[in-house]
Amino acid sequence: MKRIQQTLLFTGLLVLSITQTGCDKFLTVDPPYTQDVENFFQTPEDYDRALTGAYDMLQASFLTLWLGEIASDNSIAGGESVNDSPGLHQIDAMNHGGVNNELRNVLRWNYTGVTRANYILENQDNIEFPGKAHILAEAKFLRAYYYFELVKYFGDVPLIVDRRIGIDEALQIPRSSKADVYAQIELDLIDAVAVLNPVASQKGRATKGAAQAFLGKVYLYQNKFTEAAATFDEVIASGSYSLIPNYNDLFTVANENNSETVFDVQYTGLEGGSYGCLICLEGNAAVGFQGIRQYNGPVYGDGNSYNLPTQELYDAFSSIDPRRNATILDIDAFIATQPNPASITYAVGAGGHTGYYNNKYIKRQGEIGLPDNDLTSPVNYRVMRYADVMLMAAEAHYQLGNTSTAQQLINQIRARAGVPGINVNSIDVIYKERRYELSGEGLRFFDLVRTGQAATYINGFVVGKHELFPIPQVEIDLAGGNWAQNPGY
Repeated sequence: MKRIQQTLLFTGLLVLSITQTGCDKFLTVDPPYTQDVENFFQTPEDYDRALTGAYDMLQASFLTLWLGEIASDNSIAGGESVNDSPGLHQIDAMNHGGVNNELRNVLRWNYTGVTRANYILENQDNIEFPGKAHILAEAKFLRAYYYFELVKYFGDVPLIVDRRIGIDEALQIPRSSKADVYAQIELDLIDAVAVLNPVASQKGRATKGAAQAFLGKVYLYQNKFTEAAATFDEVIASGSYSLIPNYNDLFTVANENNSETVFDVQYTGLEGGSYGCLICLEGNAAVGFQGIRQYNGPVYGDGNSYNLPTQELYDAFSSIDPRRNATILDIDAFIATQPNPASITYAVGAGGHTGYYNNKYIKRQGEIGLPDNDLTSPVNYRVMRYADVMLMAAEAHYQLGNTSTAQQLINQIRARAGVPGINVNSIDVIYKERRYELSGEGLRFFDLVRTGQAATYINGFVVGKHELFPIPQVEIDLAGGNWAQNPGY
């Protein structure tokens, strides 16, 4: 959902110091002094404007794209130096703690999204109009999305539903259990599924299939395999989605919002940006940040060399699997194949260099936005693809003993990739297939944690500690010290 310049500051008192996103455009009121937080919802357009504000916080998804890879064995932090975004390097080294800017942004930006959705739902009875039920269903989908991000990262988090809270309550509200947060997420998604349409009225809006797919994912994260399998089966049986023929086409701007798209965060390159407020951007910050440092040559554009794939990830792929090169750019091998390789140059950042770049989300010529074009990529973030739905369905079915169904789904995905079918004789086969299909998309760390494999694959991972990230210490302080820190931090 593209940002519009409207008054969005009134969308609620943002819990625990998160009112300040640093974006001046949120403060624009036209005409001034005519609306405030208590009298805003007077027309259908007001509800739609507030919903746009709730969608707007999906911009924060670039952090999950980074952290879901950098915290895993798939990539290193990279960048100009170890002092360039030190929070990413701390997470890469598994020595992160309660003082970490990236983690604080994950918490406060997702709570901003929760609060904006809550503000709509708090005022759902103000007026009646056609289409209101759909707006409320989208708000519930978004609230579920943001709470799912929070519970994945932090476990127990404050659960606030259908209301804003005052300063006094913000200082006293406790963290709710993961079970309670998941129960609310399920309820919101079930409500959304009952109302949302199979086809969105506008690109980027939630659909019935997206809500069902996320509901299945939430079940899977809780090992509710029966519910997950049944929910994914409904998505598959709907016929709303299909794998596109060519895996290499999945991450180009020209092929966005295709038959494999279950839910994308929409971006545009038509508005400039600033490093001072990454949450204010219209473009996908991940793409420029993951570009090739000081690159001068064909096909690609220069960038900041973040989130660099590891040698281990490259070696994990079969040499005959086209997904390897679609996922990972071997920069020196690429240069060697060009007509005039000696004319192509790039620089290596002191934050680490592997020789590899994320080829799914990388700056390409012809897909470059306005200056500063490191911040204005129009490449959508593919939050959930149909292939992911199929893989999750295969996992749930295998856990239930339905191995033939799991094998059929896995081999459909492999056939699209152009690699031979495989015998699905263990759950590890499915886990590996997830890595081959989805690496570079921000899922790996959370997959390893939820399946109990993290300590095996992630250097420095401490069981009983690193399954969760620490609650930012400043938020604990702002909550009056009423929250216990996550174990081990």
